Parts: sequence; C-alpha cells; structure tokens
Amino acid sequence: MERELRERGAGLRTHLLVAVGSALFTLVSAYAWRDFHFSNASGIAFDPTRIAAQIVTGVGFLGAGAIIRQGRAVRGLTTAATLWAGAAIGMAAGAGYY
Repeated sequence: MERELRERGAGLRTHLLVAVGSALFTLVSAYAWRDFHFSNASGIAFDPTRIAAQIVTGVGFLGAGAIIRQGRAVRGLTTAATLWAGAAIGMAAGAGYY
C-alpha cells in the first residue's frame, strides 16, 4: 500500500501478480506432468525444476526493467528486490511451503 501511495513503479497489485504468477508456474511445473503418460523408451525426459529456474530469470529481467540510472543516482533497486522476493514467496507457496 505504501508504494502505491508514494506513486512508486511497482505497487501492491504488481507484487501480488508476480507472486501469484510464480505460484502458478510452480504448481504447473510440479503437477502438470502427471497427466502426460510418456514411456521412458521414447527418450523424452522432464525436469520440472527448469521451470522454477526460469521464473527466477524472468523476474530478474522484470526487476532490471525497474532499475533506472539518472546520472550518479540509481533508482528502483528496492522495487527490483521486492519483486524478486515476491516471486520467491510465490514459488514457495506454490511448492506447498506455506
């Protein structure tokens, strides 16, 4: 709420969307493969942890877009860090660690 009141770049809604999106991707990576019935003889291998790794990468790019440099001053580091932490909380919730 405080970020929205001060008109910062990423408010409560943005942080919630990042956390919920991360939780959803984590749930999909953990449980969606149960519906697919591939035999090991087909040579197809699944590694659900790769999706979780890409969440971290994607949110890192999102955070990089929030960082602005104006001369010697750098703004948006707190925004980037809180978005990244929000994604981590969402991933933990999606994995069942709540």
